[in-house]
Amino acid sequence: YNRVWIPDNEEVWQSAEITKNYKAGDSFLHVQLEDGTELNYPVDPGALPPLRNPDILVGENDLTALSYLHEPAVLHN
Repeated sequence: YNRVWIPDNEEVWQSAEITKNYKAGDSFLHVQLEDGTELNYPVDPGALPPLRNPDILVGENDLTALSYLHEPAVLHN
């Protein structure tokens, strides 16, 4: 399964793993946070949460080498 970044009021972004396939038109994304909490994250089909880069790219010196370049990826790196 893929991992995504979920907005969070306290931590700004939380990493989550998608636990159920998402199909166009679904109103929720089934995810599990790193602490084990499962939740149904409401989504707008036009604005799905940003994907997380593979662990092998964490700590990359050159941000252009990241697969996904967005705010949570830069902050995490």
